[in-house]
Amino acid sequence: SKKNTTFAPEMNEGTRKGSLNFIKMRIMIDKKQIQTFVEDKLQGTGYELINLQVSAHNEILVEVDKLEGVDVEFCAELNHYLVEQLDAHGIEDYALEVGSVSLTAPFVTKMQYQKHLGHDVEVLSADGKKYRGSLVSVDEDSFSIDTEVMVAVEGKKRKQKEIQTLTFAYGDVKYTKYDLKF
Repeated sequence: SKKNTTFAPEMNEGTRKGSLNFIKMRIMIDKKQIQTFVEDKLQGTGYELINLQVSAHNEILVEVDKLEGVDVEFCAELNHYLVEQLDAHGIEDYALEVGSVSLTAPFVTKMQYQKHLGHDVEVLSADGKKYRGSLVSVDEDSFSIDTEVMVAVEGKKRKQKEIQTLTFAYGDVKYTKYDLKF
């Protein structure tokens, strides 16, 4: 089987005996290969891959989420599985971190929107306006929040608070994330 690897020089230079200069080479890990390993393990579990990063120094970060929440035992199982896969494919010299996505990280999948139905969220629209409100609906193309707005009421000097439902297409927002309040 043919390995698809990329070589990159590591910054550490040294000298071997006899004054021969050398540069230590590090095999770069293929992110697509790691993604395939993760997706194979997640299939049928309800878990979704939210974030996968592979640094130039072979530091691998895998973040998953699930509608019912992330189980730490599953993260340990996924970590063990990935170590087995990396070893089986001759991949060495890496750091691996597997865990749940951060509570305040922007949503990446529709499942994350569904998971946070009824919770307060922060939305940054494509035009740069920030909205806060309760996530009240999620469908295939859009989601809605109930937010408090100040509106002018005829016959009153002061604006009144009113709950308004705003609907956003997923592509019309820069981010949506859980609005953590203390």
